[in-house]
Amino acid sequence: MSKRILLVLLGLFVSLYWYGSVSALTPTNTTVPTNTATSTTTFVPTPTVGGVHIFVPERVNVRSGPGTYYEKVGVLVAGQMAAVVGRTSFGEWIAIQYPEGSNSVAWVYSPLVLVRGMMVEDLPQLESPPTPTLQAVPLSGSDSLINTSLPTRLPTFTPAPPMPQPTFSTPEFEGGALPPIVLIGGLFALGIFSGVVAIYRQRN
Repeated sequence: MSKRILLVLLGLFVSLYWYGSVSALTPTNTTVPTNTATSTTTFVPTPTVGGVHIFVPERVNVRSGPGTYYEKVGVLVAGQMAAVVGRTSFGEWIAIQYPEGSNSVAWVYSPLVLVRGMMVEDLPQLESPPTPTLQAVPLSGSDSLINTSLPTRLPTFTPAPPMPQPTFSTPEFEGGALPPIVLIGGLFALGIFSGVVAIYRQRN
């Protein structure tokens, strides 16, 4: 009886050993983690400018000449630098090296930038480029405002003929007689005198 038990146990042991060996040799699917490429933004620093240059603290316009009436040729943003080549007579505009400018030179307003490497008054003075010519803009309906007709000549003034003035003649009295007005005046004066005399007599 004991031999049968030993044989059964031996058979189980052999079976387990064989099963373990086969399982160890069988390949298994193993998940390998995949590295996903993550895009990152690369910061490109402003190239360092040697010598006298400007530093831009804030955005500033770049123009073809020293004045707001000149054409705008570009923009410098905060943190950019540019080499300085000169200034205006009073130093209110700074000339810099700029590819889009005339002869690779453009202008920025001095109070908006910082000049490094030299004082502004020590920079060489440059002549301003020619002032741009403004193009005439035609006004709509301007043709109707221009009167091409000749002015009408006014008629010549002719004065009216003089009116005949009546002539009054003083009547002459024949025989040297006095005019009636004198006689009437004399009688009126005589009546007043007679009245005064009568009043005087009554009082006396």
